[in-house]
This record gives sequence, C-alpha cells and structure tokens, in this order.
Amino acid sequence: MTAVRRLPPRLRAGLLLSVVVLLATLVGPEVWPHDPLDPDYGATYAGPSLQHPLGTDGLGRDVLARTLAGGRVSLVIAVGAALATLLLGGAAGLLASDAGRRVDAVLVRLFDALLAFPGFLLVLLVVAGLGGGTLQTLGALAVAGAPTYFRLVRGFARSLRSADHVAAARALGATRWRTTVHHVTPLLAGPVLVQLATTMVTFLLVEASLSYLGVGVSLPTPTWGNVLQDARALLTRQPWAAVGPGVALATATLSLQLLADGLRDAFDPQQG
Repeated sequence: MTAVRRLPPRLRAGLLLSVVVLLATLVGPEVWPHDPLDPDYGATYAGPSLQHPLGTDGLGRDVLARTLAGGRVSLVIAVGAALATLLLGGAAGLLASDAGRRVDAVLVRLFDALLAFPGFLLVLLVVAGLGGGTLQTLGALAVAGAPTYFRLVRGFARSLRSADHVAAARALGATRWRTTVHHVTPLLAGPVLVQLATTMVTFLLVEASLSYLGVGVSLPTPTWGNVLQDARALLTRQPWAAVGPGVALATATLSLQLLADGLRDAFDPQQG
C-alpha cells in the first residue's frame, strides 16, 4: 500500500480506471447472459429494462452485451497495434542509432516517407486496400505509428550513447550490442512507456473512427465504433443505445490518458 500511495495521483487514477475497464471487457462478456451476436427479432429496438439495461438494436441484440464484447476487440487492437508499433519503430530506431551513416540515412528516409502521409489518411488507405478486419486494422495502425517510435528511440539512443557511463563501458571493452542492451535500452523505458500509453489513446480513437465509418472491423463483430454507428440512425429516439459504447470509449480513453500523464509525472516530476 505504501508503494501505491507514492505513485503520482494521475497514475493511481489511471491504473484504477484501467483495471475497471479491463475487468468489464475481459470478464463482462463471460458473465453477462446475452450473446452479442444472437439476434432476437421479437425484441428489436427495445428500451432499457432489467433484462436489457441499454436496450436492443435493430436485430434485437443486447446493446450492453455488444458494448462489453466490442470493448474487448477495440482494446486488443489498440494495445496490440501500439506494441507492434513499438517493436517495429523502436527496433529500427535502435538500429539506426548505431549502425553507421548509410543504414541510418536509409532508415531515416524510409520513415520520413511514411511521415509525409497524414496518419489517419494512411491508416484509412491501408485498411481500405486490405479490406476491413481485425488484423488488417492492427497492421495499418502499426505501420502508421512506427515513425513516431523510430524518431523517439533514435533520438534518445543517439544522445545516450555520448553519456559518461556508456563511454566508460566502451572504454572497459563492452561491445556495441552489450552497451545497447545494458546501458542504453533501460534508460529508454521512461519516454517509451509514456509514448506507449499515448499511442494507445490515439489508436483506440482511430479504431473507433474506422469502425464507425464502416471500414474497420467487419460486422457482425462488435467494436465500440460500429456499435455507435448502429445507434446513430435512431439517436434522437433511442439515445440509450449510444450511452453504453460512448461512455465505455470515453472511460477507456480517459484511463489511458491518465496513465500517460501519470507515467510522465513519475519519470519526470518537474513536468507534472
């Protein structure tokens, strides 16, 4: 408990909200009795009730069940794409920082070319070209976000290689690989974790936007974006259908943003 109390307030709040969101999306679909894909044509557009707290959609499917199941898909894409982006861009950044001028120049030009495209437009083009789907959306997000991690890791790694402790390790005979693994990479944890949480926020909103536009995860698989899209047509008559996915998306976004701010406070208190 003492260690938890020492965490920055925003980090504690972000962790608490994140646990709530994860429990709801991971455990909720298993315990809630309604199937998010099972239609009930005798209960279409039903209002909120004890059986259906958020009502049903045009096919009689329980909106709460679709919100819980949709959150699982949305979070898997956001988290998975952020980790894939870190792996792709971060590995390239480390390589560019210590592989010589030619390799560095080639990688810089490659990732600068990706940066020339607006991020959302690039994701939209890739997803539209590959066809909507979970893996396609995840891959498109990973490619679009990689330049951010490339620039971040390359910049920090280049500055860290001139630090005194790294120079001392080199003087004692440490190889470049050992220097990178033991003396450079651990010091990247702070800025990388902050950026990772921020990337998850962005990817969560982008995935919801793609699904809302109908080019993301294919129906009938629910995500927060396409559940909101289903509720859009009757928003004035049945606003409760948008409450569940809307509040869930806002809560998940807030929790990840608090995590990013809290991690920034923890690693650099002067900026808090």
